[in-house]
Amino acid sequence: MIIKSYWVIYFVVFGYVSLFSQNADTILQQHLQGITVKGYKFPFQDTKPLESVHNGYITSGKKSEVIFLQELPANITEKTGRQIFAKVPGAFIYDMDGSGNQMNIATRGMDPHRSWELNVRQNGVITNSDIYGYPASHYSPPMEAIQKIEIFRGTASLMYGSQFGGMVNYITKKADTTKILSGEVIQSAGSFGLLSTYLSIGGKKNKWTYFGYYHKRKSEGYRTNAASDADAQFFSIQYDFSKKFNIKGELGRSSYLFRSPGPLTDRMFEQDPRQATRSRNYFSPDIYVPSLILTWDLFPKLSLSWTNSAVYGDRNSIQFIGLANVRDTISATTLQYANRQVDIDNFNSFTSEVKARYDYKLGKIKNTLITGITLFNNDLHRRQQGKGSTGSDYDLTVSEHRFNRNIHFKTKNVAFFAENLFTILPQLEMSLGARLERGESNMSGVISYLTPEKVPNSIQYHFPLFGASIKYQVNNTTALYCSGSQVYRPVIFADLIPATVLERSDPDLKNAFGYNVEIGIKGKTFSRLTYDVNYFIVQYNNRIGNQVLTDDTGQQYALKTNIGNSVTHGTEILIDVKMAETDDYFISLFTSTSYFKGYYTEGLIRNGSDNLDLTNKTLEGLPEWISRNGLQMAYKKFSSVILYSYVAQSFSDPLNTVSPDPSGARGIIPSYRILDINFSYKLFSNLLLRFGVNNVLTNNILRKGRQTIRVKASGILTDVDLLFQLD
Repeated sequence: MIIKSYWVIYFVVFGYVSLFSQNADTILQQHLQGITVKGYKFPFQDTKPLESVHNGYITSGKKSEVIFLQELPANITEKTGRQIFAKVPGAFIYDMDGSGNQMNIATRGMDPHRSWELNVRQNGVITNSDIYGYPASHYSPPMEAIQKIEIFRGTASLMYGSQFGGMVNYITKKADTTKILSGEVIQSAGSFGLLSTYLSIGGKKNKWTYFGYYHKRKSEGYRTNAASDADAQFFSIQYDFSKKFNIKGELGRSSYLFRSPGPLTDRMFEQDPRQATRSRNYFSPDIYVPSLILTWDLFPKLSLSWTNSAVYGDRNSIQFIGLANVRDTISATTLQYANRQVDIDNFNSFTSEVKARYDYKLGKIKNTLITGITLFNNDLHRRQQGKGSTGSDYDLTVSEHRFNRNIHFKTKNVAFFAENLFTILPQLEMSLGARLERGESNMSGVISYLTPEKVPNSIQYHFPLFGASIKYQVNNTTALYCSGSQVYRPVIFADLIPATVLERSDPDLKNAFGYNVEIGIKGKTFSRLTYDVNYFIVQYNNRIGNQVLTDDTGQQYALKTNIGNSVTHGTEILIDVKMAETDDYFISLFTSTSYFKGYYTEGLIRNGSDNLDLTNKTLEGLPEWISRNGLQMAYKKFSSVILYSYVAQSFSDPLNTVSPDPSGARGIIPSYRILDINFSYKLFSNLLLRFGVNNVLTNNILRKGRQTIRVKASGILTDVDLLFQLD
């Protein structure tokens, strides 16, 4: 960083030197020469906790972080989560396609599949496709456009939603308000045909502020038949009526077409992790997120905000259905491939939220009250099991325009929330909060293998959630925090729909319910060591799975129902030590490590034609250890991050199957280790070069899902970014 300071001290005196001389005047002027102070701003990830009240949320006493991505030496082009969330202990991330299309993140032992255990937002606006019917986050903005990421654990759930995992809020970059026009260009290239372009413009003119970006990324993929084509756009415009009242409109879009190479068995993976079992499978979401936000500071102590937003779009898939050991081949009889299955989801979700903040005093106690009401109106239209073409291209054509499942899932819901922060002493804060939700989801439509009267279903939402938190500031650098909150996860669309005629859904299916509790200490020692250590418990009741039952005729069937309860204990540790720091160089070491112990406290699940006891079984998809450790170095304009990641083994199913079955769908998930190296060099004040190598040791990583195997086989992925800012 170069700071130029020009100190000009002037003192001019016009006066008479002598009362007796009218023409004698003297000018005295003192002038100091300009001084240039030269230093460097090192672009390292510096994860910080949020202030006690942040953008309409009370975070005091709760586990929260903010990650700054600006100029971060990391593979942001492909959204490499382990690098972006390197300093977030307990964050579990996996790659679904290895192309950077989707961010899949979870906390505290939750399922990371499309971040659907989290309330996912962009600039405070909900982006989950349907928070009650299909909570997956198909909207996926480019990380080049993100300035910072805010993360709230589940104990902060009263304010934004009821999700077990918490909230992730992606904050986009903003316009440079000192200029009418400014911009940024990021051009990236990498292994396996990776090409990415990011362009943005922004500025301010009078009372108008605007910002927008365009993004395009293409990749051939590490595996055969794993091509990806993604694009995204965003535009924001704000008008300031006054310093106290403004209105802002935003529209974001993300879309990608991914050609899926299909699942592999363990043996296939060992033989060649780059091989494919599918060449005709595609997945493509196209999502729009519009929003309109009004902000009004009515009085010095009272402010209001009103956010109206929506999620519109499609989620399309074309696939040959089958496990890894079922080959997709040309029939010797028809000389054609088999017909593929076409599934289409149409999202139509609307949210309106009014929120108020009021600062007041009760005696000597300072208070901040944040309260509001949220209205949801969602309509998820799901069409599945359409008979698709026998071709190999992306073709959504369905024979006779008929889907075996053609149903709507409509939700109307209202949520009231309130939380009060009490500043009892300058060093002691306490908050109490509640969330009340009431609403209903109704399912209707046609399922070909069910009689019409068995299709309609109605789910009621009527629940209160309560929580509390305490923060004690021991000194200027150390704080203790403790919080607890009830959490809730409604029955989603997929839980209500039997996959085949041999399956049924429990009409008395219960919504998941539980709580998050945490206690921790965070601070800084000797100005060099930063730490945040906490212990947590997550109670998860009414988990959903399958049980085997027998009907009155003696016919066995699989019932989707609540299979049991689970609990997860864990510790999250972040330690960051500055080894050396001067104006010219910087060296630090950090570890972001978590330990999980999660198991079923009770439950039964289907295994073939039997129901087996799940008590004391380890939770599926939960590694005992997740540890990311880094060395950060910088010298003048050059910086580097060396990141070593370790994830312990885990089970792919609730029964804790160790040996893989022939299809590869079940079996233990081995532990793995990854070494990444990223560099950056600032050529000029507005030109930055980033270079990185993922998985330097070329380890192969085997990841399995709950129902089908998912593979991320990493080789050396080299990425080069060229970032250029236009003023």
